[in-house]
Amino acid sequence: MCKLRPLAFRSSLDGSMMKKKAKTIFWILISLALLGGGAAFYMDQKEKDKALAAREIITATRGTIEDTVMAQGKLEPKDYVDVGAQVSGQITKLYFDIGDMVKIGDLLAEIDPKTYESILEGDNARLDSLNAQLQQQTAQMEFDRLQYERAQKLAKTDAIAQSELEEKEKILKVSQATVAALNAQIKEAQAVLEKDLVNLGYTKIYAPMDGIISDRLAREGQTINANQTTPTIFQIANLDVMTIRAEVAEADVARLKAGTPAVFSTLGAQERKWQGVVRQILPTPQIVNDVVLYNALIDVDNKDGQLMNGMSTQVSFVIARAEDVVILPTRALGAPVKNKDQSAGRAYIITVLTSQGKEEERQIRVGLRTRTQAEIRSGLEEGEKVIVTGESSAATARAGGGMRMMGPRL
Repeated sequence: MCKLRPLAFRSSLDGSMMKKKAKTIFWILISLALLGGGAAFYMDQKEKDKALAAREIITATRGTIEDTVMAQGKLEPKDYVDVGAQVSGQITKLYFDIGDMVKIGDLLAEIDPKTYESILEGDNARLDSLNAQLQQQTAQMEFDRLQYERAQKLAKTDAIAQSELEEKEKILKVSQATVAALNAQIKEAQAVLEKDLVNLGYTKIYAPMDGIISDRLAREGQTINANQTTPTIFQIANLDVMTIRAEVAEADVARLKAGTPAVFSTLGAQERKWQGVVRQILPTPQIVNDVVLYNALIDVDNKDGQLMNGMSTQVSFVIARAEDVVILPTRALGAPVKNKDQSAGRAYIITVLTSQGKEEERQIRVGLRTRTQAEIRSGLEEGEKVIVTGESSAATARAGGGMRMMGPRL
C-alpha cells in the first residue's frame, strides 16, 4: 500500500495540469476569435467610412455652357503692303518714319535719278538720229519712185532697155525696205525711251494706300539692288482691322469652319475679351516640332487702336453654346444607358438625394457636354442634389474615354 501511494499522487497531478493546459488553449482560441472578429469589423467599418468619405453632394445649377477649341495666335494687319524699289540706286531721301500716317499718293522716298536721266538722254538722241535717217531715206525713196516711173514711160517707147527698167524697180524696192526698217527701229527706240522714262519715274516712290508706316527697312544713303529681288523700303499697314493667325491642331481643325465665333485675349490685357469670326482656314499646314498645325484667320475691329502688329493671343473657338440651362459637372453623370434613340440627348443613371433625405435613382438626358460640364435636358431640375461616389465618377470617365481633351497647345 505504501508503494502505490506515490503513483496515485502523480496521476492526480498530471490530470490537473492537462485541465489547465486545455483551459489555456480554450482562452487563447477565444482571444484569437475575438481579435479576428474585431479586425474584420474594423476593416469593414474602415471601408464604409472610406465609401462615405468618397460620397459627394453636388447641386444642379443654371447657367451657360460652351464647347470650345483653344489655340494660340499672332496679330497682324488684315491690309498691308510692302513698298519696295523697282530700280537700283542710292536712296537720297526718305520722307517718313515708323509710326507716321500716310495717304495714298504721298511721296515716300527718292532714289538718285542721275543714271536714269542720262539713259533717257541717250534714248532721245538715238530717236532723233533715227528720225533724221528716216527723213533722208524717205526723200531718197521718193526720188527712186520718180526715176522708176520715168523709166516705165521710156520703156513703152523702147527708149531704154528692159534691164534698165528692172534696175530702177530694184532700187525703188530697196529704198522702200530701208524706210520700213527705219520705221521699225524708231518704234523700238520709242519703246526703250518709254521704258526708261518709267524707270526714271520709279526713282520716286509713292504710297499705294492709306495707313501707318509699320516698318522701315532702309536708310538714306543706302544703295539698293533691284536686279534680282525687289528690296523693301517701307511697310504700310491699315490697323483699323486686324487679323489673328491662330495655329489650330489637326485634331481640332475639322471642327472649325468659316463663320465660327471666336473669343480672344492678349497677353497685355487678359481681362479684356475681343470678339471675332473665322474668315478662312488655310489649307496648307505648318509642321512645328512634328506637330501639324493649320492657320485659322480671324478678323477683328481695331478702331480704338489697342491691338498691335505681332501681339500674342489666346483664342477660344466657340463650337457650341447653350444658355440658361441646367448644368451638372461631368463627373456626376454616372453610368450611361444604352439607347439607340438619342434625339433627346444621351441617357445616364444618377442618384438624387430627395428633400426627404432619401436616395433615388433617375434617368437623365444630356445635351451639350464638355470635359467638365454637361447640359441636363430632362430628368433633373435646378437646385436638386446629386450624390456622386467614386464608382460613378469612374463610370463617367469610362463612358467619356473617347472624348478629347481640349485646351491650349503647350
